[in-house]
Amino acid sequence: MARARQIPKADQPDPETWLRGLPKAELHLHLEGSITPETLVELSKRNDPTPHTLAEARGVYSYHDFPSFLLCFKAVTTRLHTPSDYELITYNMLRDLAAQGVRHTEVYISIGILYWQDRLDVDLVIAAIERGRTRAERDFNISLLWIIDAVRHFGVDACARVFRKAAQLQPLYPSIVGIGIGGNELLGPAHEFRELYQDAKAAGLRLTCHAGENTGPQSIWAAVNIGAERIGHALSAQDDPDLIEVLAQRQIPLELNITSNLRTGCCPSLDDHPVRRYFEEGLMVTLNSDDPPFFGANLLDEYLLAHRTFEFPLDQLRELAANSIEASFLPPDRKLALLAEVERYAL
Repeated sequence: MARARQIPKADQPDPETWLRGLPKAELHLHLEGSITPETLVELSKRNDPTPHTLAEARGVYSYHDFPSFLLCFKAVTTRLHTPSDYELITYNMLRDLAAQGVRHTEVYISIGILYWQDRLDVDLVIAAIERGRTRAERDFNISLLWIIDAVRHFGVDACARVFRKAAQLQPLYPSIVGIGIGGNELLGPAHEFRELYQDAKAAGLRLTCHAGENTGPQSIWAAVNIGAERIGHALSAQDDPDLIEVLAQRQIPLELNITSNLRTGCCPSLDDHPVRRYFEEGLMVTLNSDDPPFFGANLLDEYLLAHRTFEFPLDQLRELAANSIEASFLPPDRKLALLAEVERYAL
């Protein structure tokens, strides 16, 4: 991928204002991980005898490494007591995304966690998030597709239950577009899910996979080999030149999450993050936020980080915005319309 023409600094618009207006897609975002402390206070007022203060809510988002982050994530999801709580967080998430210039998003919802908690009826939760989606799409001029997420370290049988449910729900809700596996890669290697991915594909679902976040490149190879169409994180691909070549040749989209990788400790420093290298070597790079309140960075922040720290000029960031739309699971006509918006968005 060739380096784009540098725009003289004196002729550039204010980067934050320009990037906020840039039409873009967010492809790696967890619904439960989108719950801000402010929304957590709203949930607490609904459900707790003594509601959290904002300061107390902020204290929930505390962890020190990747395993403790997963525990923290689960702790936040336990604050979701009713299907209507899911409607609230869906609506608030889309409101916040639209304020950052996001025109489309594809969001993971952890049905695996719902089954594990065994507190809420999955069908009622799906109906609730659909109500939130419908209202927010109308109010904020944004579109959303759902990716049903299983928790890999709960085991193959638990994930099979999730994927079967996704296949049953998809005809009822066309916004349910795909499946994925998150959680601890070390305890649920991707190769164990090959048959489940084949079955999901046969059911008409699109395939994503978290891979190479807290493991080596073998995890990404496994994700590629089981048919993943997009790969979340792909941090350790930098350690395998052959894998870099395959990812570049096949143009498999990578859902990169810079701040997330730093905050979970999966990447030791910004200097070690491969986002610039991946872009220069022609990989299909997209920027994403993962779990914004947990990491203190939303999608707009990720674009600003790429601009300020990794020296992506604005025209290259427009290219990344176009990548995010091309890599989406939208139908072709909607993709072309959004790509035209990006093309028209002038420097």
